[in-house]
Amino acid sequence: MIKFFLMVNKQGQTRLSKYFEHVEIHKRTSLEADVIKSCLSRTKDECSFVEYKDFKLVYRQYAALFIVIGVDEAENELAVYELVHNFVEVLDKYFSRVVTSQIMFNLDKVHIILDEMILNGRIVETNKSRILAPLLVLDKMSES
Repeated sequence: MIKFFLMVNKQGQTRLSKYFEHVEIHKRTSLEADVIKSCLSRTKDECSFVEYKDFKLVYRQYAALFIVIGVDEAENELAVYELVHNFVEVLDKYFSRVVTSQIMFNLDKVHIILDEMILNGRIVETNKSRILAPLLVLDKMSES
């Protein structure tokens, strides 16, 4: 099961966070700081899977953006690793070219995409067209 989803820039600033289990606000900040520190300090030659406390971290870097997902021991790391790539492909398809500023100015749309892909910590959809369908409907409604 997926516990949390983070998008972080190279400076370690969280750009998006989504938790699928309840974590108190003050614990989130320390958790994010520890997770970011442990992932950003690794070299490109090291594995993208990290054991952290009672769960595993799966992360992937895209230019200046890191995507980090915390999962429990039962989750398949490779499936989550591919989920990250699929998520970036969906963002790329919708925004044409993913830039950190687009994510910051369109957080609502990024959350909709994420909600279409992951529900209650489980991967529910990977088809790009189905994931983007609700956003395209919203875009058509806002145009008219």
